[in-house]
Order: sequence, then structure tokens, then C-alpha cells
Amino acid sequence: MTTLKIKVVPGASRSGVSGWLGDTLKIRVAAPPEKGKANQAVEAVLCQALKLASRDVRIVRGKTSPNKICEVYGLSPSEIQQRLDAAIG
Repeated sequence: MTTLKIKVVPGASRSGVSGWLGDTLKIRVAAPPEKGKANQAVEAVLCQALKLASRDVRIVRGKTSPNKICEVYGLSPSEIQQRLDAAIG
């Protein structure tokens, strides 16, 4: 299991991984920050970028904040870094 610091920008025009802000991953999501919709969108974006099943990515802190901590299962930190860098382009 690996933890990731995430900064979320809800209500964006489109969803995706934006890049790194120091050691924090910036993710934009089109979903609004209400009733957990943005959190679900963040998990979906991460699953798509990391090519993982939804059960392998979980927000564990910051459910009501733009700053979140996610746990990622099934990949090493270097594999996560490679896949996220590829998703950023």
C-alpha cells in the first residue's frame, strides 16, 4: 500500500491528472464538491490513470477538504510514479 497526497480542483471543465505540486498530485474533476460526487470522481480519475480497479484506490483523509490522502494498493511507489507521469503526458 502506498499513500498519495492529492489536491482536488472540483467543478473543472474536464477531469484528469493535472500534474505535481511538490509532493502533491493535482487532480481536476468536473463533478461538484457535494454529496461525495467529487470524491468519487477523484477515485475514478486515479483508477483510470493508474490502470487499477476501483477497490485498489481509496480516499482515507480529507473527504470534505480539497486536500486529500489516498491509499493505493497493488503498485509500488515507482510504478505509481511512472503511470501518473504517463497520464500527465
